[in-house]
This record gives sequence, structure tokens and C-alpha cells, in this order.
Amino acid sequence: MKLWMAILSALLLGACAAYNGYGLKPGVDRLENVLQAMGQPAMRWQDADGSVQFAYPRAPMGLHTFMVQIAPDGKLRQIEDVMDQKSYSRIQPGMTKEQVLYILGPSYSGWTAYFKARDELVWEWRYCDAWNAAARFDVLFDNSLATVRSTMSQTDEQMGLCGNGSCSCGH
Repeated sequence: MKLWMAILSALLLGACAAYNGYGLKPGVDRLENVLQAMGQPAMRWQDADGSVQFAYPRAPMGLHTFMVQIAPDGKLRQIEDVMDQKSYSRIQPGMTKEQVLYILGPSYSGWTAYFKARDELVWEWRYCDAWNAAARFDVLFDNSLATVRSTMSQTDEQMGLCGNGSCSCGH
């Protein structure tokens, strides 16, 4: 029984490390370490300076998207959870879909909606707001121009999504 508990503990710790890159050290760990710990990214970008950015969305049930920056020398520069007000405030009307993806990473495809009457495409991300409530951040695109029209944010409670009466993030 003790052996099984030890194995289960090791697996759980490994799952946590894979989720957010816990234990990876900027300036020390390399690209190979990031891929081993976090897996293949959902998206990747090569920047003009030779650095690389990876997106690790943890939707649909997760409340995080981790952006990983790899310096031109192949070393980890930083890991940042971009599901926060600072990142959302960077999304401005007129931005392209590619610009939004570079800031927030991909939204969960199951939450993408198209509204024909308004010719509007909506991408949605889940996150934990400043009051520890599960919430949704939406980017509304003018579909014909493929640019941001507006953004909005609502808690799961405001959207009527709290089936068991609890909409906290659980931490």
C-alpha cells in the first residue's frame, strides 16, 4: 500500500509540474526541459530577435494559459500566466486575431461562437478573477474585418453557470 501511495504522489507531482512548468528555472533550463516538463505547446511563434514564444492553454477546465518565452540562446526566459487583467487590457479594438493570439493564446474551440446577425465572432477564455471567482473573458471580432470590435468579462455566476451554487476558483 505504501508503494502505491508513493507512486500516486509522484504522478500527482509530475502532473503539477507539467501544468505550469513548476520547477523550471529561467536562465538555466533550456527548450528541451520546457518541452519535457510541459509537453508540446498549442501554438508557437518565432520572433524577429530569434526568441520563441509558446502558448500552453489549460482549458476547458483550467483557468490558466501559460506563455513561455525562450531566448535566442535556447534558454528559458520566463513563464507567465496571461489569464489576468493586465493581459486583457492589452486587447484593443482594431487588433487582428493574430495579435490577440500572441497575447492570450488560443481560446477553447468549444466556446467559440458566431453571431450571424451581427457578423460577429466571439472567442472566450476562462480565468480566476481578482475576487477568486471563475470568470470568462470574451473578445468579440468584426468577422468581415477580422479585427477586435470589443471585449467583455463576466463571472460564471453572472452568466448563470453555477450549477452547484459555487463559482469560486477553488484556491
